[in-house]
Amino acid sequence: MTENKNKQLDEITLSTESIYKGKIISVQVDTVKLPNGEESKREVVRHSGAVAVLAIHNDRMIVVEQFRQPLGRTQVEIPAGKLDPGEKPEDAINRELKEETGYTAKSMKLLFSFYTSPGFADEIIHLYLADELTAGDAELDEDEFLEVTEITLEEAFAQIREGRMSDAKTIMAVQAWQLLKLGAQPGQ
Repeated sequence: MTENKNKQLDEITLSTESIYKGKIISVQVDTVKLPNGEESKREVVRHSGAVAVLAIHNDRMIVVEQFRQPLGRTQVEIPAGKLDPGEKPEDAINRELKEETGYTAKSMKLLFSFYTSPGFADEIIHLYLADELTAGDAELDEDEFLEVTEITLEEAFAQIREGRMSDAKTIMAVQAWQLLKLGAQPGQ
């Protein structure tokens, strides 16, 4: 995303050991040389990245509720999906919105991109704002089960307070929506 400005903090990778390679992530252990000359280990999760969309229709945010195995419960989130290897975010975002919700957008605008957990993972999410939505039929993957609803900004904040909406990308999208309603331009 940006150039490293403080080279004196750089760690130099001496070796990498692949631990696991799955469908969505891979895990490796890097041996690094620290700025003080000592060596240390870094556990790293590799991920191809993802796209997410703040889709507003009739002053309501489109969200999906689905079961999240790591949490052991359902979660309300904005529509999102992983990038295929080598896929550009601008190519994936319309596909993901259509697949999960059935909606299509006349235009998409990148609000900002962010890393989810840079202390151990390289996953980056590109958050888009969808404009001029048209309803249609969802095209869910065979192992994907979710419920699509539309909620107001007030309902979104209530769901955050209740813990039903607790992932970073969705909370960031709600905050961006609030800024947009106030006339600000998030991400610029």
